[in-house]
Amino acid sequence: MKLLRSVLLATGLAAAILAPAAAILAPVAASAQDIKPRLIRFGYGLSESSNQGRAVKFFVEEMSKRSGGKLKVKGFADASLGSDIQMQNALIGGAQEMMVGSTATLVGIVKDFAVFDLPFLFNNEQEADAVFDGPFGQKLAAKLNDKGLVGLVYWENGFRNLTNSKRPVEKVEDLKGIKLRVMQNPVYIDMFNGFGANAVPLSFSELFTAMETGTVDGQENPVTTIQSSKFYEVQKYLTISKHVYSPWIVLASKRWYDGLSNDERKIINEAAVASRDFERKDSREASKQSIAYLKDKGMQINELSDAELGRMREMVKPAMDKFAADGGADLLNELQGEINKVRK
Repeated sequence: MKLLRSVLLATGLAAAILAPAAAILAPVAASAQDIKPRLIRFGYGLSESSNQGRAVKFFVEEMSKRSGGKLKVKGFADASLGSDIQMQNALIGGAQEMMVGSTATLVGIVKDFAVFDLPFLFNNEQEADAVFDGPFGQKLAAKLNDKGLVGLVYWENGFRNLTNSKRPVEKVEDLKGIKLRVMQNPVYIDMFNGFGANAVPLSFSELFTAMETGTVDGQENPVTTIQSSKFYEVQKYLTISKHVYSPWIVLASKRWYDGLSNDERKIINEAAVASRDFERKDSREASKQSIAYLKDKGMQINELSDAELGRMREMVKPAMDKFAADGGADLLNELQGEINKVRK
């Protein structure tokens, strides 16, 4: 018993000594990280209530939590800092720290990103995840470094679908003559002109007004974006076409990012990955709910048949051939090889 009491006393004494020591060392360890108080402007195109806005809010909270409140991120919704292209230029010049936007608008900076805009590449989201998070997606993101940008992670925008104010689109011929807003990207312009539409390149921030005034008749975007941007107020018909899987990419200004400490960059990278996982899960759950919501708002919704999708795949082969002929053959083969690995 004496021996037991001695052990307990010794253990208690050690705990009593070590507890305050640990309490002292914890803040020392935290302060040992090289983290300076910073305000990080994070711009994005959609509303705060969108899946994009929810993911930005998650990133803001993760950054604060991981940095002990020192790295404060302020989100700027509704393209209030400019269009994707304007924000990209602001990042390159060091006038803005971070943003999330479409990979499609990066084509003017790194033309290889156009490969993600080719139609009917992916059968499902899991194939896309594997490609974007794997060597192929990371290699493309790394090409931004020489252009003044840092590609951190890919978020999901989702499969793109057609809306318009003129008529239901049940076959390709129904697109004939429809003035369809597309992103400022040659692949989209060629694809929809090939379908018989009149493709009108326009920034997203101008789109609602353009549809409201009749400057364009329709557009194409994921259903979550159609809902969050209230396109149902100016669009009658929704066609589930899933013609392109559309990613977003979280970008940082390289000029700003290179000036951060290793600890700060580590926190940003880890918070970005966490936001990616949150955003994809949230976006996929929201997509299921959006179609029912849009129907309740009065949109007429139809889904293209497999036969019609087959026709469209045949019709877009010239877009694939043009991309290959413009120097993208190796890149396209590499991407298709990665997709085939996933399918096997």
